[in-house]
Amino acid sequence: MDLTVPEYAYMFAPCPRPPYGRKSHIVAPPPGAFARRDYVRGLIDADGSVGYTGQGLPFVSLTTASTAIGAFLCSYAEQVTGAKRTLRRNARDGIYNLLYTKENAQRLAADLYYEGCLALERKHRAATSLSAWTRPANMRVAPERRRWSDDEDRVLLRLGDHVQAAKELGRTEPSCQIRLWRLQTKRLPLPADQR
Repeated sequence: MDLTVPEYAYMFAPCPRPPYGRKSHIVAPPPGAFARRDYVRGLIDADGSVGYTGQGLPFVSLTTASTAIGAFLCSYAEQVTGAKRTLRRNARDGIYNLLYTKENAQRLAADLYYEGCLALERKHRAATSLSAWTRPANMRVAPERRRWSDDEDRVLLRLGDHVQAAKELGRTEPSCQIRLWRLQTKRLPLPADQR
């Protein structure tokens, strides 16, 4: 591949120099216009994984310490797959482990690793192989998760009773009980007007 050819030149456009030393927590996507899909593929090539889980399910994952990189992948992948991810550091080492499985992994891999793209050959092969997976007939599709809103949190706190809140909010009693406990024990941030 000739990297002086104009179709590849955009990849090597001048970018701000990264700071010297440890930068895993502060690295971020470049400012301005850039090839988002190719950038995300570079992230996956460098710090991600593509393949099959031990149970034979397709996956695409990224491990990063950077909030900016994690948020960027979440935003990009949501546009491609429709899958929302909440960015949370793991408790063990404080990094983000972002994972897409099954059809979401297939869609993301197909988008990132298109024919003729500049990528690690082994990751390109793995990404291409994900398209062969089909969901077994007996594997159910998980329903879309309903996110909690600040208004629902306010109702839950006002009532203080998960049984009554479940009826008023149209949610299950266990979900209301867990959410109320997390709010009361400050494991979740309270709505802005309740702090």
